[in-house]
Amino acid sequence: MPRKKLSRSAPATKDRTDWTRVRSFTENDIERMAAADEENPATTEADWAQAFVGLPPRKTRIHASLDSDVVNWFRQQGPGYQTRMNAVLRRYMAAQQRKTG
Repeated sequence: MPRKKLSRSAPATKDRTDWTRVRSFTENDIERMAAADEENPATTEADWAQAFVGLPPRKTRIHASLDSDVVNWFRQQGPGYQTRMNAVLRRYMAAQQRKTG
């Protein structure tokens, strides 16, 4: 099958960012705007006190038979249902470990 040649001069898209204005911001301007951003509040030392760096646990593929209504309910919640099912199992595991540990 022949490969389609790509044009080297792709059409330019209109950039709506006012880069001159962005470059004119001082550090103080940026800090002031960040502090006023209600959707992105600043963090404190306490917010990071329990933080750690690590990789997520490895996944193990299994074949499991689950009740249809349970799987259907998780699927109805939208994409990522298997990740949510894993999160529910992880919470249960952690609760059991707290009981016995």
